[in-house]
Amino acid sequence: MSLCNPEIPIELAGDNPPEQLKMSRSSRKTRIPMSRRQRRILTAVTAVVIMGLFVMSRWGVFKTVPVGDHRLYNDQTFMVVKVVDGDTLDLNIADPKASREHTRVRLWGVDTPETKHPRYGKMYWGPQAAKFTREMTLHQQVRVILEPFEKTRGKYGRLLAYIYLPDGKMLNEELIKLGHGYADPRFRHMLRKKFLQLQKEAQKEKHGLWKDVRPEQWPPWYGKRNRR
Repeated sequence: MSLCNPEIPIELAGDNPPEQLKMSRSSRKTRIPMSRRQRRILTAVTAVVIMGLFVMSRWGVFKTVPVGDHRLYNDQTFMVVKVVDGDTLDLNIADPKASREHTRVRLWGVDTPETKHPRYGKMYWGPQAAKFTREMTLHQQVRVILEPFEKTRGKYGRLLAYIYLPDGKMLNEELIKLGHGYADPRFRHMLRKKFLQLQKEAQKEKHGLWKDVRPEQWPPWYGKRNRR
């Protein structure tokens, strides 16, 4: 028995597609244009979402397991066993990267005058800056904070850090605020603007070295940026 009924016409889809197929094709091609107002709203919403994600990342909402220097040092407390000069000190923890018995720290964002540089020797206010750091930190427990989004090591392999004193004050800030060092903007860090403002205030009040320092006594990098 034939399954085809010769009385019922068979339409070939290629020659004459059914109406339902035509409608589905036409609906896929239809695009509803966005108005200018809708585009503006979409752009604004996208910007807000991106900004929100950025702020949350800065707040540590998306924190991952810390690695390397952050795991070993960040937000940890150590004893200062040696003060090299105003902006450099040693902590009582071995440094696996530098293969040293103690970890040498270079303070972020501040440059104090040298005390025994091979090229510049003892610079103006170097001993006073070193004395201040020694009095504030030697044999004291200090807290180490690392930059969350910047490098953790400097040119000579020293750990770059913010150091918090037992009283909760930050050593980096105190050195600049009291005129024991220069705010150093050569390298990007999260407190760059604040440190520069602290230096302006110290200069205005003539704290520390700012009372009598002469341009020829400035560190070379600072002289290049400020001498006119």
